[in-house]
Amino acid sequence: MPAVNRAAGTGGSVEAGLLTILLALAVALLAAGYGRGVHELWARRGAGAVLPGWRVAAFGTGVLVVLAADAGPLAATAHRSFAGHMIQHMVLLLVAGPLLAAGAAGLPLSLACPVRLRRRLARLRSAPATRALRRPATTALLAGAAQTLVLWVWHLPAPYVAALDRPAVHALEHACFVAGSWVLWAPVLGASRHRLPAPAAVLLLAGTMLPASALGAALTFAPQPIYPPGVLGPDPLADQQLAGLLMWAPMDVAVLTATLTVFLRWLLHLQRRQPETAGLPRPAVPAPEGRTEGAWR
Repeated sequence: MPAVNRAAGTGGSVEAGLLTILLALAVALLAAGYGRGVHELWARRGAGAVLPGWRVAAFGTGVLVVLAADAGPLAATAHRSFAGHMIQHMVLLLVAGPLLAAGAAGLPLSLACPVRLRRRLARLRSAPATRALRRPATTALLAGAAQTLVLWVWHLPAPYVAALDRPAVHALEHACFVAGSWVLWAPVLGASRHRLPAPAAVLLLAGTMLPASALGAALTFAPQPIYPPGVLGPDPLADQQLAGLLMWAPMDVAVLTATLTVFLRWLLHLQRRQPETAGLPRPAVPAPEGRTEGAWR
């Protein structure tokens, strides 16, 4: 792939090396801040209180997935073809982002901040503008728009080629994927006090899936390559079609599974709260003995 080869020159190698170090430092700071916040929270309330252990494990796994996606065999596969690059993108969007969102990092990261900054964050959260942004409808619209914008913009030919040519742009692309996915899944998988109501979550997931499916379908059914030949494999059209399928199928399966899970849990919750309205219809009450229909007229 010529675009990748250009980025692999001397200047590109130095830039890529520096970015690798910066990425490692950023991820390490994020993990350290989360770990410190969890330690402080559990020291006050007890291990597993407020933030269950499975959420901590999910966040740690998400951090490891981000690192694995940018190094090792997955990164090597991404350099060989557009389809390989799409696998890398799907790992960031459908694995790393949801795992980080499930970690409910807001509280631990806040506790890891200095006291003065923590107070400023508390005032910011209580500000009217912030409260307006946290309304369910606004949160759903912003999260869905962010994910759709990130997905479509970075898969347009010009930004995609720029990401292959410049390691800095490539790092920005991956950061946008992780951040966009994190923002999308946080209202669905995050802490219950910040979670969207089930109907809003279902609409958010379904509404986000449609533009992603449209992009996957466009790549799959395009009659000719949309991207320059240098960024595609030996068979450009087949490589592009395979990349479209790799986006289309996993995205639909993951989002549909999450949507059905949220919807079914909502129905079960309604049944527990109002069993008389969630069950079978009530049987008809028989007329008093000895009376006929005409007797009531």
